[in-house]
Amino acid sequence: MSDANPRRLLGAFIRTHREHLPTPAKSIGRRRTPGWRREELADAAGVSVTWLTWLEQGREVQASVTTLTRLAQALCLSPAERASLFDLAGRRDPDRTAELPMDLLPQLLELPGQFNGPAYLIDRAWTARAWNRQAAELFVDWLGVDSSERNLLNYVFLNANAQQFIVDWPDRAQRLVAEFRADYHRRPLDGDLQRLVEQLLTQSPAFAQYWQQQTVLNREGGERCFNHAQRGILTYRQTTLIVAMQPECKLVCLLAND
Repeated sequence: MSDANPRRLLGAFIRTHREHLPTPAKSIGRRRTPGWRREELADAAGVSVTWLTWLEQGREVQASVTTLTRLAQALCLSPAERASLFDLAGRRDPDRTAELPMDLLPQLLELPGQFNGPAYLIDRAWTARAWNRQAAELFVDWLGVDSSERNLLNYVFLNANAQQFIVDWPDRAQRLVAEFRADYHRRPLDGDLQRLVEQLLTQSPAFAQYWQQQTVLNREGGERCFNHAQRGILTYRQTTLIVAMQPECKLVCLLAND
């Protein structure tokens, strides 16, 4: 039976990756074990050998975010491995707010085009990164060819047309702020999110009012109604999907109600 104790799992994870590191070029003496010695990893990560030994043994020691970051760098961990290191240590990785990997971005940008109804992909700051033709035709003032504003929150709170377009705008806008706060709390030190919030607090009294309420909600689907200038009242069923390859992204799909 595999060990499910997080501390022992963390210790085994660090020890295994230490042993898989290539032997240092300046190593001295005969080596009885592969990879790096504990002394070498401790020196590279700026920790004591005793502390690292206890960590690898699964003892009751605490690892700070700064220390885990140095360990991840010294161990040359991949993004997925680094995420596991922080998860096992019960810490939040500040680098999880990184931008989309360039080799992954093209695959994600193709997703909205796979749907017949309006669909769009937003990043961690709720800025649209991709959308299909149907979404551009629905959200003319946000995703249309003549719009330069791609951030969803800026559109909802700073574009006067949004209040006429979104049916029950006060309720929808209030819920959007509560859903965004849930994302914000996962990465409060993210510079892009901080700048977005500061801008909205300064320029939108409605956003400031809702933000001060400290309400937090998970992003949920349901009925969405819009008052389109040419097509009248349109009703959709919204579904939000989290992209497994990049959980900071959300794929929002709208299915027209018959």
